[in-house]
Amino acid sequence: MLVDLHNHTTLCNHAEGTVDEYIEAAIKKGIKYFGFSDHAPMDFDPKYRMSFDEMSVYEKWINDAKIKYQGKIEVLLGYEVDYLKGYMDERVLNADVDFLIGSVHFIDGWGFDNPEFIGRYHTEDIDKIWQEYFDAIEEMAKFGKFDIIGHLDLIKVFKFMPKRDILSIASNALKAIKKSGAVLELNMAGLRKPIEQTYPSQELLGEAYALDIPITFGSDAHKPEQVGLYNENIIALAREVGYTKCAVFKNRDRELISF
Repeated sequence: MLVDLHNHTTLCNHAEGTVDEYIEAAIKKGIKYFGFSDHAPMDFDPKYRMSFDEMSVYEKWINDAKIKYQGKIEVLLGYEVDYLKGYMDERVLNADVDFLIGSVHFIDGWGFDNPEFIGRYHTEDIDKIWQEYFDAIEEMAKFGKFDIIGHLDLIKVFKFMPKRDILSIASNALKAIKKSGAVLELNMAGLRKPIEQTYPSQELLGEAYALDIPITFGSDAHKPEQVGLYNENIIALAREVGYTKCAVFKNRDRELISF
């Protein structure tokens, strides 16, 4: 895998390992473009993200690593930003970075992918929350501030699957992503989760390909040993669907490279 743009640091309070350890793991995996996109600060759910005061620390870590590893690997700086109305901050949205990943982790304030709150699934209409989730993805794409759409079908993480056709649930979101010009992340973290699938599924990825939505890759690593853990699987899936190029970003400018 040449490109891996979604990886975390200890500043998010739920990851392990140093910046150097992540980068050294990426070099061993043959990754050429390695991006950090730790959870951006916001005044909501502070337990699982850096503070605003730590943004300068984070950016210095990654910018120093860019220099340190020059010639060995291209290190890139980004943030993973929660799309949550009323909480997104201009300090993050206008940060001097290579890319921004937009992700949905909350439905009406419920952290649906957090094991602490898994019990709520048993009291919810699963079809309804799937639609609410993809409605939020659609809104996020229309918001237009993000270069990459993170883990498209994260709502499946604990295997609470809808009865309705998933393509019909996600259709408007995919069309909005296409119209926005954003890139879709092919994220391998789902292979480590109860669902044991990539985000997105092959079905949704195939629909994205039919819409000519570009992709990029992300380990979503929270430990150095998770970097590139399922490289072969994710590349094979992308090629099976029909993709031959993926996106990389520098200073918010996108380039498509063959993989």
